[in-house]
Amino acid sequence: MESAGAKSPVSFSIGNIAFGAKAPLFLIAGPCVIESEAHAMFMAEGLREIAGAVRVPLIFKASYDKANRSSVSSFRGPGLKEGLCILAKIKKSTGLPILTDVHEVSHVAPAAEVCDVLQIPAFLSRQTDLLVAIGRSGRVANIKKGQFLSPWDIANAAEKVASTGNEKIILTERGTSFGYQNLVVDMRSFPIMRKLGYPVVFDVTHSVQLPGGEGKSSGGQPEFIEPLARAGTAIGADGLFLEVHDNPAKALSDGTNALALEKLQPMLERILRIAALARELDGGR
Repeated sequence: MESAGAKSPVSFSIGNIAFGAKAPLFLIAGPCVIESEAHAMFMAEGLREIAGAVRVPLIFKASYDKANRSSVSSFRGPGLKEGLCILAKIKKSTGLPILTDVHEVSHVAPAAEVCDVLQIPAFLSRQTDLLVAIGRSGRVANIKKGQFLSPWDIANAAEKVASTGNEKIILTERGTSFGYQNLVVDMRSFPIMRKLGYPVVFDVTHSVQLPGGEGKSSGGQPEFIEPLARAGTAIGADGLFLEVHDNPAKALSDGTNALALEKLQPMLERILRIAALARELDGGR
């Protein structure tokens, strides 16, 4: 059952990016996994250029290890040491804040030395030790709501991070399991989660994923990325999470649900008009 009442909005920042009440829509974007240093740098530079052109705050995301791939033979990434080295180079070169996901408590400290946001994968959103470790790191915690959780249940995960005294928390909707190999987005989850007081992000590209839909990998329906992004923005999402690739057909992970880089800027131009109207109707948040 949904909890009653609403917590006052928590506000914090990463560099020049503000989170919380009256903050503009922000973007978390990048490839699913680090495929190579050259490709990750290319994507970061391209995304920075697009974000600058449309004036949307950007956090670059990429994973050094995808530990929850469907198949044991799936590409996982360069690993912790090499991956963090690449992310550090990207941060220094582009000046962008960096997000990566961590799957193990032992990875939190080294990841926190490089990254501004540490992400708890959806399948691990109830892992107490991992949530507490990320809270203690002092970094912003992005909690992906598990596909098996109701929007009000994510409050328990947020409480675990906040118990460390760190309330720099983002809550991310990424779809809910709907039968086998399908996800659905319940738009009620956005206002419900916002009552917890933390910024709420819409992970659009994972929400169009068809988990395990291709046997040893997930499928996807990228044609629904923009319609869902528009809907989430209109209902009041604080930020959008998009996995973006210059050639989704050749991506080494999640290409079937990724947004093509060439489509990002025109989509953002349309989305930002919706964001401005949504904030106006919401009284400036």
